[in-house]
Amino acid sequence: MTTSIFAFVIVLGVLIFFHELGHFLVARLFGVGVQTFSLGFGPRILGKKVGITDYRISAIPLGGFVKMVGEEPNAELSPEEIPLSFTHKHVLKKIFIVAAGPFFNLLLAVIIFYAIFQISGLYIRLPSVGSVEPETPAYVAGLQAGDKITSINNMPVENWDEMAKIISESQGDHLLFSIIRNGETIQIGITPESKEDKNLFGENITRYVIGITSSTDVITKKLNPIEAFSESIIQTYRITELTIVSIVKLIQGTLSTKTLGGPIMIADLAGQQAREGALNLVFFTALLSINLAILNFLPIPVLDGGHLLFFFIELVTGKPVNIKVREIAQQAGIFILILLMIFVFYNDITRYIFN
Repeated sequence: MTTSIFAFVIVLGVLIFFHELGHFLVARLFGVGVQTFSLGFGPRILGKKVGITDYRISAIPLGGFVKMVGEEPNAELSPEEIPLSFTHKHVLKKIFIVAAGPFFNLLLAVIIFYAIFQISGLYIRLPSVGSVEPETPAYVAGLQAGDKITSINNMPVENWDEMAKIISESQGDHLLFSIIRNGETIQIGITPESKEDKNLFGENITRYVIGITSSTDVITKKLNPIEAFSESIIQTYRITELTIVSIVKLIQGTLSTKTLGGPIMIADLAGQQAREGALNLVFFTALLSINLAILNFLPIPVLDGGHLLFFFIELVTGKPVNIKVREIAQQAGIFILILLMIFVFYNDITRYIFN
């Protein structure tokens, strides 16, 4: 329990710090004055004021905020504060400042993945057969455990994922496998069969298989800095895409809302990853950072995405959204977030207390 709480506080602190750092740095870049840079909400525990900025740690560690000069459109400002006012900046600058928070969370994920790839390299699962299921195309064709697949239809195969993709996209066409068995290269023809299965989101799909499982043969490929950076971008993109698709599936009702979790679930998972090792916890932090970025980009008032929506409307129409409309929208946004928080807490309680 102590490990989970400690890991939760560390992970959340890092995510919040990077998010607010994005807002802060871009705000200062565009000459906006920052009055408060806070990790946490509520009463100030400790901090230091430098210039006009109060850098602080607050009592409730479930978020953070950057308070800028003239952040509220109806704020009363002195003449000397107007050049520092957020509201008085061009709408494009306001868009960049708001978008910087979630963007920095994506940047954090890239940095973490880059460090992991530089330290640990890239793990590659070799196209070696671990087992062959009875009465399947591979079994009938004579494929055996321990066979290493080198090519399919004369196309070289370097890893398991490449091989699986070729089989899956075969549409049941006959494939010629080149394999190495006991030091000898032989060729075996196999026709994949269709199989009803479920994808990651629990949807029924039809895919083509030959009836084999992978072995435990894995190699580590050392990456140079350019390769590591490229892989970190690819990894961040893939997880971002998966997160967005998951949100769409939730809205469509395809993915169960029971999969949603709140602070209790995050703390539990963080604790599990911490016990598995520092590398696992760091990887988990990158996943959460991407999720936080996507969540903040949602066009819900109060979130960064809601502010961006207002500013894009301002960019198109040439005038700010009516203050009354913004206030009503923000109240609706707060209501939505409260409902969401209640729901994820309910999921957490039923998941960890009643199960």
